[in-house]
Amino acid sequence: MKLSKIFASVLCVSILTTGIAMAETSFTPLNFDESNAVKAPATTTSRTVSGVEAKSTDLLDPAQVTGGNNMQNAITQIDNAQMEVRNNLLNFKSKYAEIDAKYTTTKAERAAMRKQIRQAERKIKNLDKAKKSIRKNFERKSNT
Repeated sequence: MKLSKIFASVLCVSILTTGIAMAETSFTPLNFDESNAVKAPATTTSRTVSGVEAKSTDLLDPAQVTGGNNMQNAITQIDNAQMEVRNNLLNFKSKYAEIDAKYTTTKAERAAMRKQIRQAERKIKNLDKAKKSIRKNFERKSNT
């Protein structure tokens, strides 16, 4: 028992270290194209860094932070579409509730009608049995 625990522990440690060693040798960093990247200035002085003129402060323009008017319009349109879909969802849920109520009442009416049909069929069977027994009794009396 102890030997199997030791063997299992050694096996787990060797698998973990092998995985780490393989990951360490197979790691390749991602190379991004930096030609389109916006470079932020590191200092507060105005100078040119790879073709982009740096501003006098490290803060970004509010239009850059918010994405400009196009971004705000897109967000507003998405919000409006979301509200419309939510309104449609509420309408669908109310229609579903109405249909479900109709279905429930129809199902109850159907069950009640089925019960009445069964009762009527039982009455017919009982009346048929009564007719047969009366005929048999009548035939016996007429034969004697």
